[in-house]
Amino acid sequence: MFCPKCKGLMHPKGDKWVCSKCGYEMPMKQEDKNRKIVAEHEKKETAIIDREIETLPLDESVVCPKCGSRGAYWMLRQTRGADEPETRFYICKKCGYRWREY
Repeated sequence: MFCPKCKGLMHPKGDKWVCSKCGYEMPMKQEDKNRKIVAEHEKKETAIIDREIETLPLDESVVCPKCGSRGAYWMLRQTRGADEPETRFYICKKCGYRWREY
């Protein structure tokens, strides 16, 4: 929902909409209140899995640009379009510095 005064984004606060830009407030309609209750009911827990860094592959020929030591763990991620090559992320074995190679 957008503010009728300044066109800023409004967010729910209690039983009313509040503009994040100018502070304008307006009451919520009944269907908005029902939608808010359903949205709160449908919230799911998110589990964060902390992967051990040692499970990543290790490349001993890579040199860390920060500390100059040899050896870094790496992983590939598709950060751009499917027709573009993937990005290789490195994590230094010695100092933990992270960098990427396109």
